[in-house]
Amino acid sequence: MKKIFFTICGLFLFIGAKAQVRVGFENNSQWYVDDKKIKIDEKEAEDRFRSNSYLKVDYDWKNWSFGAQVEGYEPKAILNYSPDYKGFDIGTLYARYNNRELGLDITAGHFYDQFGSGLLFRSWEDRQLGINNAILGLNAKYSFLDHVDVTLLGGKQRVGMGFDLANSFILGGDINVDLAGLTDNSDFEWSAGFSYLGRFENTRLYNKDLDKLTNGFSGRMNFGKGGFYVGAEYIYKDKDALVEIQRVKPGVLQAGNAILINTGYAKKGMAIDVNMRRMENMSFYSQRDLAGNDYFKGTLNYIPGLTKQYDYSLQNIYVYQAQPNFDMEMQGKLGEIGGQFDFYYEFPKGSLLGGEYGTNVVVNGAYWASVKNTQKSDKSGTKSEFLGFGEKSYSDLGLEVRKKWSSDWSSIFMFLNQYYSPKVLEDKVGVDSYKINILAFESTYQFMGDKSVRLEAQHLWTKEDKKNWVGGTLEFAYNANWAVFVNDMYNYGNDDKDARIHYYNAGASFTKGTTRVSASYGRQRGGLLCVGGVCRYVTEAAGLTFGITTSF
Repeated sequence: MKKIFFTICGLFLFIGAKAQVRVGFENNSQWYVDDKKIKIDEKEAEDRFRSNSYLKVDYDWKNWSFGAQVEGYEPKAILNYSPDYKGFDIGTLYARYNNRELGLDITAGHFYDQFGSGLLFRSWEDRQLGINNAILGLNAKYSFLDHVDVTLLGGKQRVGMGFDLANSFILGGDINVDLAGLTDNSDFEWSAGFSYLGRFENTRLYNKDLDKLTNGFSGRMNFGKGGFYVGAEYIYKDKDALVEIQRVKPGVLQAGNAILINTGYAKKGMAIDVNMRRMENMSFYSQRDLAGNDYFKGTLNYIPGLTKQYDYSLQNIYVYQAQPNFDMEMQGKLGEIGGQFDFYYEFPKGSLLGGEYGTNVVVNGAYWASVKNTQKSDKSGTKSEFLGFGEKSYSDLGLEVRKKWSSDWSSIFMFLNQYYSPKVLEDKVGVDSYKINILAFESTYQFMGDKSVRLEAQHLWTKEDKKNWVGGTLEFAYNANWAVFVNDMYNYGNDDKDARIHYYNAGASFTKGTTRVSASYGRQRGGLLCVGGVCRYVTEAAGLTFGITTSF
């Protein structure tokens, strides 16, 4: 595989004068230390220096593109990444032909794609979460009549480094139609789509009752006129196995389904957006025995937690995670039903509340519960109520005010109320719920043209779990290139005095053009790390962190 990569690089250099070569590099490294409060696990202590590196080279020539990504995890991957990530190897490799005049786009090799919202199928890369669910195979797209797009794809999913592939074959198709465009109507937007995804897996590895081919279907429609928009998608997945702790449960088969509705209205100075979702048994993996693994290996679809993605550290301690699964041992846990809303309003400049520079107010909220269900008498699955709300798992209600006081000074005020059920979300026994209130304040002042200071302060109140927290950040940007910061989170209310830990960090960054270099030293709080509504657990750690990204 390395010979293939270097051969391609040589080809790039040979004909590079007639084409374009794009190179991107990223490295994230950590040196772990033990201090008085935090020590890494003894099994991990042998390799205290860890590093993740990514080198991506793309070559464009006329209608052709070729590319490869080399990944290195030496001497080991950063803590909490999959143990499959090790050594140095090719991560992805592709060749692509794209002819816009013909409406044809074909990729052979590794590729990423998404059908609709991603609830049926999405392959993507997120280095911060350690996700790379590329498909190795063929992806063909064709556009015709200027308003119809068709995708056909097939291959095997990456489940480790590069050419470590799942023991299954994926095939799928997607069609999107711009109905308003076909009717030459520009007064409104109207589109529809349909998707299919099939997973062919040898069921003899599990039990004789499972079909080798598991089918998934989705249909969607979107409409918009003026400032109003509405979209709906329905997904259905064939009967599939129940997997608990990565073990297929014999004799239990159940279909999966989901419905997603997005609607809203927007005009100058005001907007409202509402998202609603109901789903059950919608986990979809390229191998059944990968279901529920900690590293997103084999994930075929994208199921984010539909809540606001909060900016402040204390707001991300009690984070909602989507609940697509059902559990035979927990009657209340079949899936999830709920939604979120965001309301935005801008008080105009010159008004009483707007002042000279205007004032922005955002109100957001979310409510999630288990789907109400009953177990079948033969214990072969469950029966659910379509609009039945079971046990409440999470809710939040937030108010955010953004105010600009002058051309150089602005502030943000935010209050958040949360309800969090560890019983449902973490399967904790004997703990029903946590009730949390969080207040955050941020202010930024710019001076001398290109310099700025940002101050952030937070407080979290709760009578449950680890009790109260306080947090803060001070950041100074010397100019467009240099910035330094220091922050801290302190669990001062913990009943266990030995667990009252300052999670402090201090660091600096340098940015010039497409290059950014950063370094910091401090402690990492254990818990959920979330990106785009997808979360993974990280362990407590302390040490030095260094990162660099560049492209040319």
